[in-house]
Amino acid sequence: MSAVGTSKGILEIAKFGFYVAVPIGLMYTFANNSTNIKKFMGNRSYVVYPEEAPRPPSPEELREMARELARKKNIHGVDDK
Repeated sequence: MSAVGTSKGILEIAKFGFYVAVPIGLMYTFANNSTNIKKFMGNRSYVVYPEEAPRPPSPEELREMARELARKKNIHGVDDK
């Protein structure tokens, strides 16, 4: 093995160690101290719901509206003849 190959291997091991250590370190920081996560999460509003819209009419009201429209249609239909 050449010296260049060995240094590349050590670099790859160091990069892998860094990639594994960062998430584990962050998890350890937040999991062991709940005030850290409360401070971090408290500054952000994740879910913002829109204002409530007016409610649709009930089925009874819809039936009454349909009857009213049918009555108006029948009245106007009779006048046109």
